[in-house]
Amino acid sequence: MTRATKADKARLLNAAYRLLGQQTEVADAAQQLADKFVLSRRQAYRYLEQAAALSAPVSAVEPTVAVTFKLPVSIVRGLRAYARRSGLTLGQIVTQALTAFLGAVRRRRG
Repeated sequence: MTRATKADKARLLNAAYRLLGQQTEVADAAQQLADKFVLSRRQAYRYLEQAAALSAPVSAVEPTVAVTFKLPVSIVRGLRAYARRSGLTLGQIVTQALTAFLGAVRRRRG
């Protein structure tokens, strides 16, 4: 059995959030989630419990892939120090930096 990805979890939480927002009885909502997403009822109840604590749907998460590359030691030290200070993961920081870089490249090319 494979673990749910972050994208899967976001989709399930949002489905649970919608069911609760429609005033669906918890037992009925659990059965609907279990049927639709092929979950155990226990898993469905856990998603409903988490969704009940949300104030809004969670944002969709794009699937990720692992990438391996080499960086200078000084860059990695700085990256790790920034991660500790900011509370972000290395992946989040690199994603933000590359998103900004690629956006700048696109704007230059017009």
